[in-house]
Amino acid sequence: MKSIFIGMATLLFTMTIQAQNKNVKDETITTVTTVTTSDGEKKYVKKENTVEVQNIELKEEKPNTLNIETKDTPVEVTTTTKIINPDGTTRTVDVDRSAYYELNGKKFKVALDANGYRMMSDNSKSSSFLRKTSTNSYIFTSGNKTAIGYFDVNGNLVLESYNPKTDQVTFETYTVVKQ
Repeated sequence: MKSIFIGMATLLFTMTIQAQNKNVKDETITTVTTVTTSDGEKKYVKKENTVEVQNIELKEEKPNTLNIETKDTPVEVTTTTKIINPDGTTRTVDVDRSAYYELNGKKFKVALDANGYRMMSDNSKSSSFLRKTSTNSYIFTSGNKTAIGYFDVNGNLVLESYNPKTDQVTFETYTVVKQ
């Protein structure tokens, strides 16, 4: 019985003593945005969590050496963004496209809201909305205008709208402003 206990204790101790095989860096940035409307103040909480994982691998062992050098391995970065709405609901955003965009010399701010994005120009009080569809595109609404939008490989916002008078699809590209 005594030898079984010693054997089990030895097994448990050897299982808990293992070398670390990954470098992990986990960082969360929380941003609180307060929007004042006619209904009062609403607070949106945006939590961006970035996890960087790098595997630790050893180079080939050299004879008659005690220490083995590590080799460089790629760092895998995973970023998730969670939005907590004023009503307490939470949604996860794959890629946050919040930024400033420009069209015909006019600057627009695209910011996350409860259901997608809100788009505002610098000198206008009215807002446009982008709502995500199941096909990874967005429905754009602004007053009388409705269009389909998507972000191209450069991060620009492209809106496609149908003109019934000309029976043509027109394209507007809002260029992302690099900051």
